[in-house]
Amino acid sequence: MKVIKRNGTEVDFDKSKIINAIKKARKDTPTSSLSDDKIVSISDIIEFRCTKMNRSIDIEEIQDMVENSLMAEGEFELARNYVRYRYKRSLLRKGSPIDERILSIVDNKNEEINQENSNKNPMIISTQRDYIAGEVSKDLSMRRLLPKDIVEAHKQGLIHFHDMDYFISHSANCCLVNLEDMLQNGTVISNTKIDTPKSFGVACNVTTQIMAQVASNQYGGQTISLTHLAPFVDVSRRKIRAEVQKESDEFNLNLSKENIEKIVHERLMKEIKNGVQTIQYQILTLMTTNGQTPFCSLFMYLNEAKDEKEKEDLALIIEEVLKQRIKGVKNKVGAYVSTAFPKLLYVLEEDNIHEGDKYWYLTELAAKCTAKRMVPDYISEKKEKEIKNGQAFPCMGAVDGEEVISYKIGDEQFDTTFEEAWTKLISLGYKVNDYSKDSKYIITNNKVSIYDSYSNGFVNVKKFIRNNDMNRWNKILFKTDVGIESIFATDDHPFPTLRGRVYTEDLTVDDKLFKARTSNKETYDIESIIHIGYRDRFEYDVETDSDHFDVSGINSHNCRSFLPDWIDTNGKHKFYGRLVQACKTEPTLNGVNAYKSGVSNNIAC
Repeated sequence: MKVIKRNGTEVDFDKSKIINAIKKARKDTPTSSLSDDKIVSISDIIEFRCTKMNRSIDIEEIQDMVENSLMAEGEFELARNYVRYRYKRSLLRKGSPIDERILSIVDNKNEEINQENSNKNPMIISTQRDYIAGEVSKDLSMRRLLPKDIVEAHKQGLIHFHDMDYFISHSANCCLVNLEDMLQNGTVISNTKIDTPKSFGVACNVTTQIMAQVASNQYGGQTISLTHLAPFVDVSRRKIRAEVQKESDEFNLNLSKENIEKIVHERLMKEIKNGVQTIQYQILTLMTTNGQTPFCSLFMYLNEAKDEKEKEDLALIIEEVLKQRIKGVKNKVGAYVSTAFPKLLYVLEEDNIHEGDKYWYLTELAAKCTAKRMVPDYISEKKEKEIKNGQAFPCMGAVDGEEVISYKIGDEQFDTTFEEAWTKLISLGYKVNDYSKDSKYIITNNKVSIYDSYSNGFVNVKKFIRNNDMNRWNKILFKTDVGIESIFATDDHPFPTLRGRVYTEDLTVDDKLFKARTSNKETYDIESIIHIGYRDRFEYDVETDSDHFDVSGINSHNCRSFLPDWIDTNGKHKFYGRLVQACKTEPTLNGVNAYKSGVSNNIAC
């Protein structure tokens, strides 16, 4: 038998709570002669009446039964004190509506916030402090700052107002870091002056410190451009060349110019490797003041270089970044695994998209990285220039075809397999685009939605994606109410779990999968995970606004935003050093109300 609490959740009927509540009221009623045995008898009768109803019972119904039972015993004063006890409890709930949510954070039982960000560990103190402050922000935002229709839509799951836990603060939401200015002109970190780096390695180290500071003083993501690190490759080259020449002279080695350059190149490549590794491992092991790994992206755009020499040095950095990402990093048991951060953004441009192009080898390397680690994300220089006044700059921050999804095209709902959904969209005239020879996608133009229990409703689908079999299949067996069920997923397909976002290849039998179509985040136990490899099956996935969707009875995972082109008062295009700021009033973009037009609730500052 279930009891419906005031927050809408259901719990098991507990007779002891009735007994304890009456006893607490009796303590304030000296005239009461009600014995403990009689209190137990009253609770037994109420339990029997509730069982006979053969349905879930509202908590208010049970409390009315208690009052009536006390008055039937002639305990009118006790009944009045019980009513007062209920009233005091009600005042406490109304006066502190976030108490339970805060306590659930401390006890690590708040699954809504546990699943909000993949780069936060809800078990550590700094993260819990941030989450507790966030609950205050959410409460104020919903009661005082946000329009009522937005709050109601968020509560109903029609929309998800992300990062409400920071909405009351005056901090930025995402930024394009002006790394070039800070590296070339120096910067200040914690009141300490940092001069221009004298080598590529030092530049990489300073970069990670800058990224940590940015992450600690904003929320959302940040992006740096590797182009801003490229000039320091030549700084190191010249420094190393001077060192090698000095060694040759001091030890009378009489090295030829060719041998000197060979040694210089070998040492330089080692420094580039170590510098890139510094960025990768520092980002993964840093903890910001709000208890998370910096949510960051690395932008790889060859044509952003100022000249051909700088472009060649930039290519060296990009090559090393891709190689290290393909290799992965070791987890706690020493196995190489994929990492969530930093994200990689690779720009396709005229000198790297055709076989035989000078930098075609980088695109081939990026494709290998995609096949292994599902990064980088690809950006078309051509398309971005078309929509941004000739400019290109960074953005901010699969399962088997037989798996079943619930989706809508317009208002018409379908419950079919992924494969049938793909075929349906094609039959309706949706165009199939090529990521590569092994990967295709359909842009749904905001006309397709898919059910997502995380958002408690249908959410917008940006893309349907289908890949060829990449020899990375796994069969996940999980325990349900009716027996053992299964789902086929690739190594790199992520699932929300109690410990956060976890890729299939990193799942263990100790993890739990979230049930589909549940509002209280119920879970399934994992029975086993079987690696299969090649199955000659297409791999399907979706990109959604919520980063989640339901598939075959469980909830699955799947924030990127581009700033508009902007020209400053000097007539120059402004990219880096720009932020996104959440609006606390109705924002306008080019004179259009953003809330009403559906443009965005984020504007560039």
